[in-house]
Amino acid sequence: MRVTLEEVGVTIDGLPIVEDVSLDVRSGERLALLGPSGSGKSTVLRVIAGLQPPTAGRVLLDGTDVTGVPPHRRGIGLVFQDAALFPHRDVAGNVAFAPSVARLPAAEQAARVAEALQLVGLAGTERRDVTTLSGGEGQRVALARALAPRPGVLLLDEPLGALDGPLRQRLQADLRALFERLGLTVVHVTHDVGEAFALGDRIAILREGRLAQVAAPDELWASPSDDWVARFLGIHNVVRDGDRATVTRPEAVRIVEGDDAVVTAADRDGAVVRVRLRRNDGTALESVVVGVGTPRVGSHVGVEIDPAGVVEVSVWPAEGRERAPDGAPARGY
Repeated sequence: MRVTLEEVGVTIDGLPIVEDVSLDVRSGERLALLGPSGSGKSTVLRVIAGLQPPTAGRVLLDGTDVTGVPPHRRGIGLVFQDAALFPHRDVAGNVAFAPSVARLPAAEQAARVAEALQLVGLAGTERRDVTTLSGGEGQRVALARALAPRPGVLLLDEPLGALDGPLRQRLQADLRALFERLGLTVVHVTHDVGEAFALGDRIAILREGRLAQVAAPDELWASPSDDWVARFLGIHNVVRDGDRATVTRPEAVRIVEGDDAVVTAADRDGAVVRVRLRRNDGTALESVVVGVGTPRVGSHVGVEIDPAGVVEVSVWPAEGRERAPDGAPARGY
């Protein structure tokens, strides 16, 4: 199912939360909606689901205007950060909620429950008490509950946000495999850049209720639209010069023998080490190194920069727009 937003805006109590958001999510595509807290991501998701009426613009599903259609008639599944399972129902009772509301025959309800639990890797858990589930299992049950009605679109609002690192990474891989298998249209809200890159065919970055950039992960990393986007993605090598900025991706900074800079920090994240450098002219650089035997803090090194990893971008805020203090969003939910 194709999801289209046309110039959507949301104003609450006179405060603009989302402004002029237009998106076209192709059938079977996975779109990651990425942005800092308060940028309007969840509001956009609620507009698609029908939980938040827009004050401007339209929502279309497969070309049909559903802006005024209630949530239960849109054929959309929704998973929140909090699994919000019904504690008085067992696993099967939770997963069967939508099929039972639709008054499907008991045999069909049971088949839907078994199918959904199989998809999320929880086959055979129908009679478990949901209060005995781990955090990861609870989110899988919530996902199964959203899949049981066989929706055309699946919306996920920070579904992994409350999980710890290793479990979060494992569920990322499981979700990616599941989405590829089902071919569902997915809109996934997250503030985590790595999660967006792992799960999105394309990434839409929201900033202060507006779209800052929409691109495939590789394109986004290679060519951020402005210096704010580059920094939000985790690129620290950004130098402003008037209304333009030069962005140097960390993988383009190569550490060699020499005396061009001193190592000020080296932080390992698994196989990757982020090395901070202070050049002899006082400027700072970050490089990424893979493997062991990385330079020690305080050692002197040479620096080579691959020109292919350097791009010139515009500076944000554009003329006439104000940046919130410390780069925080000025408004938005």
